[in-house]
Amino acid sequence: MGFTPTLTLQLLAALVAGGFTTLTASPFELWWLGPVAIGLLYAGLHTLSPAQAALKGWLYGVALFASGTSWVYVSIHDYGYTGAPLAVFLTALFVSVLALFFAGTFWLYRRFIGPRWALLTFAGAWVLGEVLRTYLFTGFPWLLVGSSYVDSPLANWAPVGGVYLLSLLVVLTGTLGAELLRRQWWAALPLAAIWLAPLALTHQWTTPVSEPTRVALLQGNLPQLLKWTPEGQRTAANIYSDLTREVADEADLILWPETALPMIDSQARPVLERVQANLPPEAALLTGIVQLDENNRYFNSVIGVGNVEGSYQKEHLVPFGEYLPLESVLRGAIDFFDLPMSSFSKGASEQVPMQAAGVAIGNAICYEIIYPQLVAQRAADSGVIVTVSNDTWFGASIGPHQHLQIARLRALENGRYVVRATSNGITAIINPRGELVNRAPQFETTYLTGEFYAMEGLTPFTRMGSWPVWLLAGLMLVPGLLRRR
Repeated sequence: MGFTPTLTLQLLAALVAGGFTTLTASPFELWWLGPVAIGLLYAGLHTLSPAQAALKGWLYGVALFASGTSWVYVSIHDYGYTGAPLAVFLTALFVSVLALFFAGTFWLYRRFIGPRWALLTFAGAWVLGEVLRTYLFTGFPWLLVGSSYVDSPLANWAPVGGVYLLSLLVVLTGTLGAELLRRQWWAALPLAAIWLAPLALTHQWTTPVSEPTRVALLQGNLPQLLKWTPEGQRTAANIYSDLTREVADEADLILWPETALPMIDSQARPVLERVQANLPPEAALLTGIVQLDENNRYFNSVIGVGNVEGSYQKEHLVPFGEYLPLESVLRGAIDFFDLPMSSFSKGASEQVPMQAAGVAIGNAICYEIIYPQLVAQRAADSGVIVTVSNDTWFGASIGPHQHLQIARLRALENGRYVVRATSNGITAIINPRGELVNRAPQFETTYLTGEFYAMEGLTPFTRMGSWPVWLLAGLMLVPGLLRRR
């Protein structure tokens, strides 16, 4: 592979594009850079061989994940008991492997798709690449291009087709913009349609039911390295008991975060029963907890006391954090592979929604909120989406801000309130438009009170899911495939 000046320039453009894509996401929220990044990747792509295109895609992925998921190093080094050199190596390995998704997409695109109708075929290939990244090897749909557009003029498309439709439209904006720069003036018409059509879309796909529910979200701010020690257990029990006592009379629903009490459910029961004794009769308390069943299987769960029916066990677990792939080989190899509570079992895919304070609850524990299909399935049977999380693993990085932005998009896609309780931030109440109603400050022991409405009705996305957009993306490849033949 000869590194000509033209190729070198394209590879440098890929690195810049990766950084630009990170800047579209929270906390930077420069969403207008998304189409610019796509234009840098699209320009000149059809002059490259498949191998050169793969390298361009890989470098884009490296720049994107090195800048956008830098919090992985924080999790491994600060909280994973791993020295700096090994943490740097593991983070680099993580970034390099994830970047292969873009390398593979770009290689396949140049190998099998002709240059005809490239502005369409590139967008279709991009979206299918994101779908692959969402599901292959348990998936990692973090930093999908469309996730950054909850505050943009494109936001009204989200309830129609979800994050993949947003990605498709952002990529089309980039390719159409590149064509305009080549003086293909016809591209202005579809470009205007993409950005002006949302003005005609309805803002209200769902409607509130009856009276609001008063909610209190508790944030214990317990240090992660202390959490699973005996001292941490005592501290957590005292913090959440005291905070609950303060809000008991002003909330119908009290929400504690993921594994708020760092102990199994049978150990936590006495604490929860004491707390329940001070709650009004109709109040409900939900908490993240570790459940141990009769078969000695551990589950990352949500349980409740008071006006609560049912429980929830987390379905989509985090590799290496909640379970260890190739456990017989990796367990004990390094400290990072022996994290506390890293042997969870997967919850059932079909679970009856919990009922709390008279509201059907759609649960999504931590990492699950980043899966659009999974959340849509929960939203279809519920009036509100409840997500508990332990973002302490992110430290003071950009990770919690990205996580909150993704939760906001889930609210917008499904026309549901999202109430989010986290260990140290960002705890928030999000309305069905994806807007922050209120949020608590990070890194403080505090609580957030407010109201939400249970919603009824389904958005087109909740009703049909992502498959119409996936089908559209596949059809967009057809002209290029036929021309190639």
